[in-house]
Amino acid sequence: VFALWSAPRARSTAFFRSIVERGDMTVLHEPFCNLRDYGETDVGARTFDSPLSLLAWLRDETHNMSVFLKDTPPTGEHFRDVLADRRFLAESRHAFLIRRPEEIAASNYALWPGMNINSIGLERLCELQAAVRDAGGDASVVIDSDDLVARPEATMAAYCAAVGLPFNPRALTWEPGERSEWRRSARWHVDVSASSGFERRERVYPHTVENSGKLARFAAHHRPFYEQLYAQRLDVTPWEQMAGS
Repeated sequence: VFALWSAPRARSTAFFRSIVERGDMTVLHEPFCNLRDYGETDVGARTFDSPLSLLAWLRDETHNMSVFLKDTPPTGEHFRDVLADRRFLAESRHAFLIRRPEEIAASNYALWPGMNINSIGLERLCELQAAVRDAGGDASVVIDSDDLVARPEATMAAYCAAVGLPFNPRALTWEPGERSEWRRSARWHVDVSASSGFERRERVYPHTVENSGKLARFAAHHRPFYEQLYAQRLDVTPWEQMAGS
């Protein structure tokens, strides 16, 4: 099981879309968030209605397949169930996708004005990373989403090498369009539905840390957690040099 844990608005659905394009993995899009928000999540023909049943399947019934899931660390009992499953934490191959908290705050608020200080998600990523390490798992793979859009080939190659997947450069591009995996939450994924590859889209937001005290406070709270993770980010430079040679 390959698990990508992402801060919100960190281009994780583009990452997911690239993994889909490989064609060699069973893919799960935000299964724990689906359980929290909709009470169920689908994997092929199977439907799971609790984090515990999903975790049991991931832990015990996936030995003959490669599974990729991407999610933001869920809140409440869903997060506690993930943190408590030491076998899942130890045996899966985890990666953590980050973005600057100031950018997350503005992007998230534009879609969800009711967001709170926990909605930036970086503190929870650090908590999950610590739990993976405590369980004996490898929590060393941290990806900077700026690298993902500025140097996609090198970043995806570095990720694949770090988690033990073959790199497939053909998966860096895809056909635009909405996917069934994110249809229920489509308004959060408009950019990737319109995309054909990794790209930086510049946005001007009416509410930012420059003009909103609330967003500035939220981002400032998460800045130390961002810096903690950023210091561990994958160095993609060697892979960039190989791609250019």
